[in-house]
Order: sequence, then structure tokens, then C-alpha cells
Amino acid sequence: MQPGMTPTGTDRAAMGHEDPRRAAVLAEMKSRLGAKPFALWCEDKINLEIRDDVLAIAVGSPFLLNCMQKQFGPALTATAQAVLGPSATAVMTVDARLSLSGSMPVEHRRQKASAKAVAAAVTLPAEPKAVAEPTVRLATAVESTTSPAALPRQRRLAELSEYIAGPSTEIAVTACRQVAISPGLQFNPLYLHGAVGTGKSHLLEGICRQLRRSHPNLQVVLITAEGFANYFTQSLRDRTLPSFRQKFRGVDLLLVDDVDFFESKRVFQEEFLHTLADLIDHRRQVVMTGDRHPRLLAKLGDDLISRLQSGLVCRLETPDAETRRKIVTAKAARLDGEFAPEALDFIADRFTGSVRELEGALNCLQTYFAMTRQRITLSIARQVLADLERDCLRIVRLADVERVVCQLFGLRPKDLKSDSRVRTLAQPRMLAMFLARKHTPSAYSEIGQHFGGRNHSTVMSAERKVQGWLEENATVRIAAQDWTIGEIVSTLEQQLLAG
Repeated sequence: MQPGMTPTGTDRAAMGHEDPRRAAVLAEMKSRLGAKPFALWCEDKINLEIRDDVLAIAVGSPFLLNCMQKQFGPALTATAQAVLGPSATAVMTVDARLSLSGSMPVEHRRQKASAKAVAAAVTLPAEPKAVAEPTVRLATAVESTTSPAALPRQRRLAELSEYIAGPSTEIAVTACRQVAISPGLQFNPLYLHGAVGTGKSHLLEGICRQLRRSHPNLQVVLITAEGFANYFTQSLRDRTLPSFRQKFRGVDLLLVDDVDFFESKRVFQEEFLHTLADLIDHRRQVVMTGDRHPRLLAKLGDDLISRLQSGLVCRLETPDAETRRKIVTAKAARLDGEFAPEALDFIADRFTGSVRELEGALNCLQTYFAMTRQRITLSIARQVLADLERDCLRIVRLADVERVVCQLFGLRPKDLKSDSRVRTLAQPRMLAMFLARKHTPSAYSEIGQHFGGRNHSTVMSAERKVQGWLEENATVRIAAQDWTIGEIVSTLEQQLLAG
């Protein structure tokens, strides 16, 4: 290899730096393109880069890129999906240094003249249709190098080590680390649930990234429940259901975000249930996230709910004040700016809804620093974030309390306001009054009037009753399951604050 040249696949193997998946990619590519086209266009003439679920294929010139995309585009996409998983993407780039090796299919000065003849000589073998999601496609970019900066923009997976755990999330983070070390051996399936902005997707991405780094031979798929549904719908349309099932049931680890998407969608639920059962029965790891505990996903089938609970269920709560300070400090250290500790404490104390609110506040201050190059002090933070703080203020209304209580207990608003004193209505009504008093500015008389025209003493009595339940750690029965009052109040408050 000449000095300054980018090593080809053969060179990298000789140097001992070959990714274990490279051989599988080349073999799959040869099978799909055919032996002669592969030798003519690819063998020792391209450079492969595998980054997470992106297969980057570099060629020697823009002309070759256009020709190869037209001739082999679908085959290269199918190759990436077959080796790296259903969510993989094939990307073509140009590395001008490859053209200097003199080993291209045709000499550059004769490329245009012979393009049609070469294209006519290349005949691809017939292929079955591949299952494709709208977001899985062959992307092209004309670049002069295959360095990370030259690759098209792609989703950056979070690091598991960057997740800052608090007292309420330590169990979930420990379970994720165990899964990343020994997938399929315990905690299978692992189900994480919590409100928006508590870090569910961060943990999924962290598991995915760590496994792809430490176990490159494992096939890891990270996908949303909606993406799974899109794949399934496309396979039904194209009549490629066996191929779809082979793709998803043949993985070593499946990470699915937002499984609550499957609520009220029976066809998707059934297919996902069978996929889940097949993977778990074969000791393949499954990790899922949702916004609620499986028992509260009332519109899922009992079989699927049972499967979701069969491993380990972990709750992620909104970080407390001390954890928020750690998060803000860690994120500020990665930004280009100078922040006074008092300014960071101000952010942690005022933006309590989710980690995303903390990130948004930090971004505002970092932008101000970029404009002025002034150190961000407490007074500057107060001034810059005044509008953002006001916009982030969540006003809870009586109607919001009514909505979340009815949703959890499966009631209608008129039931909550009725004169009936049966326990199944009286307990939710008292909880609604308790939450209304705690989270809304309404007076006792307003709350009583809203919930069935009751007087202020009824609301005061309900408030004392619920407070007593919390101190006694009493339980309430919901959907044939006993829940502590503390769990119910916490769940309702998360839904209220999430909007």
C-alpha cells in the first residue's frame, strides 16, 4: 500500500484491525451483487466503515458513486440490514484517495465513455423484496474522506456511563449495566417506565452502544414501537412476513422504545407478543420502555402485560434536587462556556419538570456566553432565563386532575361527580380532591363545587383522609391488583406534571 493511502478491506485485515462484521458484510455483498460484479466494482476497490448501525461504503470518485448507487443501491441497503440488523442504513461516500491506487474498475479518464457498456454488462441476481421502513434507506453523500465528520448526520447514541443516577433510579441503572455486560442471562425482559424526560431512551441507547462496542459480533437492534409497527405493516403489504419475522426474531438483543404505542392496536400487539416470547424463550435479551407500569397499560392484552412483567420492571422518577444539580454540573462541563456554581444551582432549583428542561436552560445560557463571552453569573442567569422559566411553568387545572384520575381508575367524569358513596367511586374522588388541593390554586369551595357540588368541609375531610392513607401506606385495588396509595399518588402526579 502506498504512503498516505486509505487501507482497503484487504489491507485492514492484514494490519489486524478488521471488524469481525466486515467479512460478513463482504460475503453478503458478494452474494447479493453476484461474483463478477462484486469483483469488478468492489473487491479491493472500496473502503468499508461500520459505525453502530451505519455501513459506510467509500468509492474513488463521484462518478463511481452514482453508478454504484443506481446499480446496487437496494442490494447494499439489504446487505446492511442483513448483517447489522433491521434498523441499519447503508451510506455511500467518496474518498478521492482510493482513485490513486490505480485499481478501480475502469480508468477515470474513460469512465464516462464506458459507463453504459459497463452498466449493461452488470446484471444483478433476482432478489426477494426486503422489508423496509421509511427511515431505512440508502443515503448518499459526495465527500473527500471517510472520516467521522464526513459521514451524513446520524443519531448519536448516548453513553450508559453518562447517565447520572439518583436514589430513585439506581436500581434501573444497575439492571441496565448488568444487561450490557451479560445480555440474556437475567432481567429478561427488562422494562423501564417513567414520565417524559426521565432518561428511558438514554438508557436504551447506552445499552446499545456499549454492547456494540464490547460485543461486536452480537446483532443488536434499537427501534421504537412505532418503527416495529411500520416494518410489520410493510411486510404485510409486500407479503414478506416470514422475512420480517426472521429479521426480528434472529437478533441477539432487541431494544424497543415506547411500547405504550401498541395500546389499542391488537394486530401489532399479537405480533410483538410472539416476537417477545420467541426471543425470551431462546435466551435473547429484550429491553423495553414505556410511560407507565405494564399494569396501567389498560389497552394492552393480558398476555402481553404478563410478559412485560415476567422479568424486571424498574421505575424512573423525575430527579430530585441533588440529582438535578449533578446533572446540570455534568452537562455544563461539556459545553463551551463559563458558569458560576450559583447559576447552575439556580437552574437545578427552578427547572424541575424533566432533564430536557435543564438542557434547554443550559443551552440558553451557553448561547448568551457565545454572544458576549461573559461568565454566566447568577444575575445573568436570572435575566436570560426569565422568559424561559415563565414558559416552563405548568398550570394544573381541576379538569386536568379529573382527567388523570378518571383515566387511571377507568371512570367517567360524571361518575366522579356523582352522589354515589361506593368505595370504587369514593376513593378516586377523595384522591382527586387531595391532588386538586395540592397542585391547583383552587380554594376548598371551588374544588367541592367542581366535584359534584360538595361543600368545603367535604374537601377538607378528603384531604385528611388521603394524608392518613399515605402515612399508613394503605392500599387500593385497581384492575384486580393492590396498589399503595403512595404509588397511585406518585403516578397521578407524574401524569399531571407531564401534561
